[in-house]
Amino acid sequence: MKLAAVGDNCIDYYVDKNEGFPGGNPVNVSVYFRRFNESSSYTGVVGDDSFGQLMIDSLKTKGVDTSHIRVETGKTAITEVHMNGKDRVLGDYDEGVLKNFKLSDEDIRFLATHDIVVSGCWGMIEKDLGKIKNHGVKIAFDFATKLEGGIIEDAIPYVDLAFFSDDDQDDEILKEFMIKIHLRGPKVVIVTRGEHGSLAYDGSNFYQFGIVPTCLVDTMGAGDSYIAGFIYGYLKGLSIIECMRLGAENSATTLTYYGAW
Repeated sequence: MKLAAVGDNCIDYYVDKNEGFPGGNPVNVSVYFRRFNESSSYTGVVGDDSFGQLMIDSLKTKGVDTSHIRVETGKTAITEVHMNGKDRVLGDYDEGVLKNFKLSDEDIRFLATHDIVVSGCWGMIEKDLGKIKNHGVKIAFDFATKLEGGIIEDAIPYVDLAFFSDDDQDDEILKEFMIKIHLRGPKVVIVTRGEHGSLAYDGSNFYQFGIVPTCLVDTMGAGDSYIAGFIYGYLKGLSIIECMRLGAENSATTLTYYGAW
């Protein structure tokens, strides 16, 4: 199986530790998918600084295909991270060269050679999803906490697996939202809910799965790990509950160390 991750990347800079770790939603998913001994690639842009080289070298070390990472003059994106106990709080974000990231026609042809393409609401490719979908490839998209707005309008008609994050909404309100989203195109709508586990809807049934207990060190990358595990199970043809279990187990692994990976 081959997964193509595309869109944003950033260096998660832990201010308290004075240390930077490679990250970013689609980048993380490409790395976490490799845990299942499957192939993945990342398509995006980094700056010609030391952080850009760190991103490329780190992905290569994890076995991710970096052939479609462009290096441009400027800074690699950076997110400041502050620790509040064992939870992380995101601070200032410098978008760097990602500000002007656009997919080329060659990029789209490359993405279409994979079994699934995954991106998210900061990836700046939502208006290109139709071109990718025209090649017949499956699409997964992480809308994070954005339950409404322009990104949903642009992306949702082309998405097979729609991921959201919300641990505040009442169950019934959340289920109503998931039904409405499913009617607009996705095969499965999934909501991760932090310590409350996850909820999924396939148009016929709702499925609920809890968390896998673990030793919590840092929550960075937990949601992206879940997405990678769920996608792996989905491509394998497993049941939705099994996909959710794989997502939860993958997430539990990530919670045991600092940084996304």
